[in-house]
Amino acid sequence: MTKLMEWLFGLTLLSTVWLTLSFDLLGLNLPETYQQAIWPFPIYLLLIFGCYSLATIGFRVATFNNCEDAARELQDQIQEAKKDLARRGLKF
Repeated sequence: MTKLMEWLFGLTLLSTVWLTLSFDLLGLNLPETYQQAIWPFPIYLLLIFGCYSLATIGFRVATFNNCEDAARELQDQIQEAKKDLARRGLKF
């Protein structure tokens, strides 16, 4: 199962539970305080997801490491391309 399918499955499951509880489709007759807490639940989840996303991005940026080998390889390829272009008549 791909990550997208996992997220869609989770979102569908949460949406189904929320709709069932919000519109009292099972006839549970929840107290008014519970119903008032259930209605803004998707907004809470959206805020939590946003905070998680920002924290993850911040952590990944803070722990980003340099790739010295890849940088050297790229510089070598640039020098090789310059030599090839100079051989073909392009001047830098």
